[in-house]
Amino acid sequence: MDIQALCSKLGIDGASFATGDLQVHSPIDGSRIASLYSSTQAEAERAIERAERAFFELRNWPAPKRGELVRLFGQELRQHKQALGELVTIECGKIRQEGLGEVQEMIDLCDFAVGLSRQLYGLTIASERPDHRMMEQWHPLGSVAVISAFNFPVAVWAWNFALAIVCGDPVIWKPSERTPVTALACHALFQRAIASANAPEHLSQVLIGGASLGAQLAADPRIALISATGSTRMGRALAPVVAARFGRALLELGGNNAMIVTKSADLALAVRAIVFSAVGTAGQRCTSLRRLFVHDAVRAELLSRLAGAYASLPIGSPLDASTLVGPLIDAHAFAAMQAALRTAAADGGTLECGGERVLAGARPEAFYVTPALVSMPQQTELVRSETFAPILYVLGYHELEAAIALQNGVEQGLSSSIFTTDMREAELFVSARGSDCGIANVNIGPSGAEIGGAFGGEKATGGGRESGSDAWRSYMRRATNTFNYSSQLPLAQGITFGE
Repeated sequence: MDIQALCSKLGIDGASFATGDLQVHSPIDGSRIASLYSSTQAEAERAIERAERAFFELRNWPAPKRGELVRLFGQELRQHKQALGELVTIECGKIRQEGLGEVQEMIDLCDFAVGLSRQLYGLTIASERPDHRMMEQWHPLGSVAVISAFNFPVAVWAWNFALAIVCGDPVIWKPSERTPVTALACHALFQRAIASANAPEHLSQVLIGGASLGAQLAADPRIALISATGSTRMGRALAPVVAARFGRALLELGGNNAMIVTKSADLALAVRAIVFSAVGTAGQRCTSLRRLFVHDAVRAELLSRLAGAYASLPIGSPLDASTLVGPLIDAHAFAAMQAALRTAAADGGTLECGGERVLAGARPEAFYVTPALVSMPQQTELVRSETFAPILYVLGYHELEAAIALQNGVEQGLSSSIFTTDMREAELFVSARGSDCGIANVNIGPSGAEIGGAFGGEKATGGGRESGSDAWRSYMRRATNTFNYSSQLPLAQGITFGE
């Protein structure tokens, strides 16, 4: 793992990462890959001031010109996809193909945003008054702060960043303390795009540090929008602070995603989706599959197939092309997984397979585990909570309505899915009486969202929407304009005055 060579390719000086207070370790082997200085409160204040000045410049750029800037950034990402993807793998531990896939997602999002820059449409609205016209416009909102999590260290930022820039908003980024190097790399690549486009300075800034920085950004009235990805606990602390100053918060918080497998389901298809959704990124996705409700008629067969699939999973270094399951992010994640498995056993659960630490002899500072499959007698408090690890709880059901009620019976509402070949079951699941999640899929797992659709969830997941569809509206403000081209001035509510 030659971090200095990768950093050099990406335009940052890896040799300077040696003297800071923040230690960054790779989950692959526990080795230290950087020592960075945390940003101070005064540095954050200066970043906010610079972003405000940059906004006053950027908002005057025509949106297609802002789109050209994002196009140039996408070009930089294409040229440096391999290096950035490898850095993602080294810093957060996801397998090589997932690291490359995350960068490809950034590229795709840039393409989406470039097209969007010519489609920030308002409306023309019929007025009830004669010789009047109403119209609706969307204007740049202001400075945006993005707080991102370790598990998608670059893609989720890009969902926000590319849209914010085409909408006319500078971005301040506070990445996870576990994955700051990838953030610095993305910033360096964007600076190249800035230079090529002769764009204003400080459209992108990175602040390195912990929760206190996030709290400072949340409380500052000059930050028009806070987009935060993380735990529900984090969202509960941040949202009231933003609301108290009447700011906007776009929250992507916890997920406790479920799949329902009906008796008519194609089990071969379901097994592939279950394994990918439950063990991808070592169960460290907000959209990871955590609860599986299986019709009693096919439960035994499906469990048998899953146990066989789990036994064949290649676990090891994510830099190895044959690996499908890489490491947990750190020791705390491993401890949380083991505590959950102990609680599951105390609640009457049966560990069907997995749950053990592996490769500890070869990599004592890293935490590789076998994904766990646990049969549960009922949906306990443990099952209703989210453990950020590869644990899949399996429960039986007999009536579809009961399974949907169990699926919805958690505080989170991010992603969900059903496997069925019965049209009525599929339609019920996606209807108003079905899944209460922001994402409801049929015959596909709950993870692997495409950038064209708005991503986000309901309830304690926060209600935010990022990426595609009309998510761009979060980064703009709406103005309704009325034009009177008559020689009269009709007053509202039929009031007469001065006649």
